[in-house]
Amino acid sequence: MLKMDENTLLKEAKDINLDKVQQAIKQNGLMSGLMQILLLKVSAHITEQLGMAPGGEFREAFKEAGRVPFCKFHLGDRPIPVTFKRAIAALSLWQKARLAWGLCFLSDPISKEDVEKCKQKDLLEQTMSEMIGEFPALHQTIVAERDIYLTHTLRQATRCVEAPSNAQKVPAVVVGVVGMGHVPGIERNWEKQLNINEIMSVAPPSRFGWVLCTVIKGVMMGMLGYACYRAGGGLGRALLSLPAVQSLMETLRPPPA
Repeated sequence: MLKMDENTLLKEAKDINLDKVQQAIKQNGLMSGLMQILLLKVSAHITEQLGMAPGGEFREAFKEAGRVPFCKFHLGDRPIPVTFKRAIAALSLWQKARLAWGLCFLSDPISKEDVEKCKQKDLLEQTMSEMIGEFPALHQTIVAERDIYLTHTLRQATRCVEAPSNAQKVPAVVVGVVGMGHVPGIERNWEKQLNINEIMSVAPPSRFGWVLCTVIKGVMMGMLGYACYRAGGGLGRALLSLPAVQSLMETLRPPPA
């Protein structure tokens, strides 16, 4: 994505198809994958409203880093699957339903002026406070924990490096590009002793979650089987041979014991 041009990214952000849904579920599990798709829908809505693809600052940083001799480019955020799984696990069933409902029917208009207003520190802090009040667990996993992880990776990057010319240790020059909402947290955590192992663990799914996933997989397999039956033998085999159906069946296959 860092190497894509703006037009390609705009097209990709607006296009949420079956392949993307399958890939998200395959990579992150059923619940986390579906939540990722809902967030992609929100991203597509913002992209459509503003006419610009998200993440432009990161693509620009990547481009500029390539022009600096001996510059190393690091992706310093916590892996997305870990963040999604921890976020889903932190929410109650009612909170998951409320969040999914809100994301499904998000259609408020967004202007470039609204984006500029969000750059004001007071308004940004107010928005973050509202998020804490409505979904405290979500704020903890998506914002606060990533503040800790980003602080850790930035501090790792600031360690002394060897100068290529004379192999002497010299202070590292670091430019960190992060979302505005993470800046206060990084500042608060900078001098603290951090343990990122605590925020990298993912709890196994609950028994209820396992039962729900099994039921949904069973329903989907039943629907697929019925579709093949209705389609007839030859057409059914042709349907099963399609890459999209093969990918779906791979997603639905139970994990090895």
